[in-house]
Amino acid sequence: MVLNLYKKILILAFIILFFSSNVVLSAKTLILQKNQYEIIDIDKLKIESNQLKINEIKDGLGITLFLSNNCDNSIYNIKIESEAIGRFIDIKSPNLIEISELEAGESKKIRLKVFGIGIGEPIDCYRVKITIIGDNIKTMERIILLNIFGPFVKIITVFVNDEDSFEGYTLFSPEYYITTYLINNSGEIVKKWKSDYIQSAECRLLENGNLIRSSFARINPYFPGGGMTGRVEMFNWDGDLIWVFEYTSNQYCLNHGFELLPNGNILMIAWEVKTYYEAIEAGRNPFTIPAGVLWPCYIIEIEPTLPEGGNIIWEWHVWDHLIQDYDSSKNNYGNVRNHPELIDINFGLPMGYIDMNHINSLDYNKEFDQILISAHTQNEIWIIDHNTTTEEAAGHSGGRYGKGGDLLYRWGNPQTYRAGTLKDQILFGQHDARWIELGCPGEGHITVFNNGLGRPNSSYSSVLEIVPPVDVDGNYYLEPGSTYGPKEPIWNYTAENLSDFYSPIIAGAQRLPNGNTLICNGYSGIFFEVTIEKEIVWSYYNLYPNFVSNQVTNINRYPLDYPGIKEFNEDMTNKNNKNTLFSNLISHNIIFKNSFKIFNY
Repeated sequence: MVLNLYKKILILAFIILFFSSNVVLSAKTLILQKNQYEIIDIDKLKIESNQLKINEIKDGLGITLFLSNNCDNSIYNIKIESEAIGRFIDIKSPNLIEISELEAGESKKIRLKVFGIGIGEPIDCYRVKITIIGDNIKTMERIILLNIFGPFVKIITVFVNDEDSFEGYTLFSPEYYITTYLINNSGEIVKKWKSDYIQSAECRLLENGNLIRSSFARINPYFPGGGMTGRVEMFNWDGDLIWVFEYTSNQYCLNHGFELLPNGNILMIAWEVKTYYEAIEAGRNPFTIPAGVLWPCYIIEIEPTLPEGGNIIWEWHVWDHLIQDYDSSKNNYGNVRNHPELIDINFGLPMGYIDMNHINSLDYNKEFDQILISAHTQNEIWIIDHNTTTEEAAGHSGGRYGKGGDLLYRWGNPQTYRAGTLKDQILFGQHDARWIELGCPGEGHITVFNNGLGRPNSSYSSVLEIVPPVDVDGNYYLEPGSTYGPKEPIWNYTAENLSDFYSPIIAGAQRLPNGNTLICNGYSGIFFEVTIEKEIVWSYYNLYPNFVSNQVTNINRYPLDYPGIKEFNEDMTNKNNKNTLFSNLISHNIIFKNSFKIFNY
């Protein structure tokens, strides 16, 4: 009797331990679930176009789904398929649940009995995939990551993968982490690369399958700023390091991301040091140099020389394109309002920024041979001519557009060239400005993640699509005495409750070939995909590297037929087909008579 009592106490203690197994995990899970369901809950962001809605997914004794029919007519022949993925986990309920009719306005609670043992790292092992289909509704898929002990379930998070999402592979590198991941639309890791260095602010997959990522070379005490990297690496598909380029010293340091050029060269962002006296001579207000130095940004074009290093074959420096109206006895003196092609050296906070531009992204337009720049400090995007020599890029004439390295276009904050007030400012601490690629709806337009940092009276983020005033030759129109257009974005994504979507730093967005937009809420580590109607059709919550930080600077999705992935994708498809055949044989008792399926890979 005493022994039975001990057993009951032990079982009860184990259950309590399961649901509070990790204080940090539990705390993080609360935050994660709050953020994740704010993203998944379409009511908070935009009305869902699919008439069948998953209102909630609950854990506890098994998994419970709450469905509702939001349309005016009945939905027929609803099928709910469930699949357990991982070691020692099984669904005790039927794997296929059918609802012949769900009337208009009707709700239904579906409970799945799950049994297994799996506590710890869930992202690779412990999942339940639920797929819902029916007459005249779009296929809905939810991937539930969980911990499980016996029949008791603790949900870690839920991924969304619906019919209208763009199928492909998503590449990302968590900040301050050594690993880069490639995931499929179900959130499964299909490939990863490991570096010896942390801080990947940017990662890209080449058409030959090689990976390029930025990394944190070492602490540079001369540039203790956000986004510092100092190193760019290239790995082959097998994960071998095949090229490295380091660019960090007491005079310069790489930061943030890079941009790949069609010729194989790479554009990179760097800081350079300007002394107090150099800043004064350039017309800087001496009261706005609190650190005694300035870090203006510049861009270098690197021709890689494998296995190490590279040739700098082109440069563009902000310092060569300044204007000021503070001191007529110093360089760069002029009328700021009359020269929107130049950058006011004194723009910024009253006390000034040491990081006077904080350029955080680059993009390249092959048709126009132009570079798109996100200048964080100025709350602007800039465009410059790449079709110049380094000498022309340092001046005000020459190149394809006859303006040397001066700005061809700027947008987001006309206060920078005295052409507007705070009410005219649209961008606030933006990141990841991109031209929409050819073949995608809106090609040639520009998307930008508008973080909203410093936005008056409200803290929220948005993703904007603008149509720049450019002609077929790449010339930008500016009406004399006015500001660069457009007045408003042509498309704008925000949450319905604005504060539900906010990333004060980092983050990004990518227009996809089907017209959807892939969004990275970098601060929260949440990725999601929205249609042009702003319906969320895919979402993923990054759980790496740990429960302290899961931030991601930006992400990129590659189609299944992308040259760097195509062969791998075909191998994966063949492998999955074999696994599906094997699973079907098991489920039909062809291989194992009356088998009890406890393993499912």
